[in-house]
Amino acid sequence: MWLTVLLLAVLLLALMMLEGLRRIYLGLFGGNSPNPFSEDVKRPPEPLVTDKEARKKVLKQAFSASRVPEKLDAVVIGSGIGGLASAAILAKAGKRVLVLEQHTKAGGCCHTFRENGLEFDTGIHYVGRMREGNIGRFILDQITEGQLDWAPMASPYDLMILEGPGGRKEFPMYSGRKQYIQGLKEKFPKEEAVIDKYMELVKVVARGAPHAILLKFLPLPLTQLLNKFGLLTRFSPFCRASTQSLAEVLQQLGASPELQAVLSYIFPTYGVTPSHTTFSMHALLVDHYIQGAYYPRGGSSEIAFHTIPLIQRAGGAVLTNAPVQGVLLDSAGRACGVSVKKGHELVNIYCPVVISNAGVFNTYQHLVPESVRCLPGKRVAGGCMLREQVCGPQWTSRKAFYTKAVSVSPCGEFLEVNHLLGAAGASEENGLEIGSHTHLIYRMERYISMPKEKAPEHIPLLFIAFPSTKDPTWEDRFPGRSTMTVLIPTAFEWFEEWQEEPQGKRGADYETLKNAFVEASMSVVMKLFPQLEGKVDSVIGGSPLTNQYYLAAPRGAPYGAHHDMARLHPYTMASLRAQTPIPNLYLTGQDIFMCGLIGALHGALLCSSAILKRNLYSDLQALGSKVQAQQKKKMK
Repeated sequence: MWLTVLLLAVLLLALMMLEGLRRIYLGLFGGNSPNPFSEDVKRPPEPLVTDKEARKKVLKQAFSASRVPEKLDAVVIGSGIGGLASAAILAKAGKRVLVLEQHTKAGGCCHTFRENGLEFDTGIHYVGRMREGNIGRFILDQITEGQLDWAPMASPYDLMILEGPGGRKEFPMYSGRKQYIQGLKEKFPKEEAVIDKYMELVKVVARGAPHAILLKFLPLPLTQLLNKFGLLTRFSPFCRASTQSLAEVLQQLGASPELQAVLSYIFPTYGVTPSHTTFSMHALLVDHYIQGAYYPRGGSSEIAFHTIPLIQRAGGAVLTNAPVQGVLLDSAGRACGVSVKKGHELVNIYCPVVISNAGVFNTYQHLVPESVRCLPGKRVAGGCMLREQVCGPQWTSRKAFYTKAVSVSPCGEFLEVNHLLGAAGASEENGLEIGSHTHLIYRMERYISMPKEKAPEHIPLLFIAFPSTKDPTWEDRFPGRSTMTVLIPTAFEWFEEWQEEPQGKRGADYETLKNAFVEASMSVVMKLFPQLEGKVDSVIGGSPLTNQYYLAAPRGAPYGAHHDMARLHPYTMASLRAQTPIPNLYLTGQDIFMCGLIGALHGALLCSSAILKRNLYSDLQALGSKVQAQQKKKMK
């Protein structure tokens, strides 16, 4: 009798869940918006545009009320790739979109700047999986009409150098899975079995990445139920790896301290040390580069330069010098536009949809009106929208979210060299990861907790990149000259006391601290490249405050919301969605998925899917199949 009742109850619950899923699917994907990926728009790349005025018309259109298009369908806050991709996808669906950028040029981390006649990239040092047929390449081709030309970098694309008591050891990272593994085994012949287990685990976890996207679409109560009973981690290797730290997994595999350091060398790319980030984050990144690395021909500003025209042709615009002060709400509490600061006045721009690429914290703590930052009756204790949106159980505030784990805010230096770096021994390798010791992770965590006065003497690692050797067009554009970028891990707290001071006027103490890091890193650079002695014309130093100023990055974090164990927990990932508690207000970019160019692109796809009520992943898959069929037909 009781068994029968129990079975009937389970059956009823299953029917209710199926009906709920059906309604949710109709709510998510039941719209009749045009398919932005109905046709393949890729065409052969046109010649590189180098005319400054022509590029300025695209990348540096300053805001004015007269340049705001009429009858807008959406406004996007921020012109990083998440914002531009969202706008481009909506434009392909026939929407008129305005993108507003607070900086003087569009692109976010994809922008470049010029100094002494040379060009420097700021955030795109290399990108993986840009072969024809990869999903990231396919998406970019569709929003740039194939005008982004990706140059493959030489193999090895990375070179890790460990400086220890036994001298210098070099560990090259080769393109191609087989070559990558063989390169590791040549350096660690006694740990071949560990390397095999590690690489197999990377492959299994990375293949489960679609589960992270699925989590964004499942009803949150269902995700909560699955999480409560441990079903997410039981059936999904990706979700399971999202509850294990990188350091924990490497130790369980039995890797030696030196092999652990080498396998986890790339952790500065997501800004969290191995003890505090998940193995899933690391596995995705390793798998991302396993085919090799690529660089946009003509520099990283080409990404924005070829995305913006599509937005413009649909009647939209991308305007710079447009700091958004807040999101406007109508009498029903729905987003209905934004206010932009123009001089001493505010210009209100009205539209039915607002998309924020400014990051989850900038959006909720600065852009939405104070009166609705905490909405009554929400299911999360206290009703705060920030907690409603990202209701991971382990974090409570912006500062905790960004600094609870050991956090890395990159401090950048940009070197102008009156010498060809190729002749100085620098190849097309993206970077030299210079570690000071085999126990790199321990030294890194100890370093971040040091007082700022002592830190420059104990920098545990440097990341050195060579933009001028990666771009095939460089020698034509800047003959006989080169650039080098050096990234240093720093703690935001070391520079926090100057964050209220205006850019360029932070005083002597700030400059002294910044220069201490510059001098310490330059001594390493000159040791590696003694041929450059006397050939470095200038060095431009930055700090986390530089990121905060130019990118509006809270606490100088260019990777967005902190990629620690709490943020990457499956339930937290499920909770970070494009839809917000405010109707008509959406989020896009890194914070909706993960950091990096491809992570931000996925954020844009998730955001655009929610707005258009279309499953854009299915649309892309259908278009990809169509393109493949056409190619096969041509080959017959």
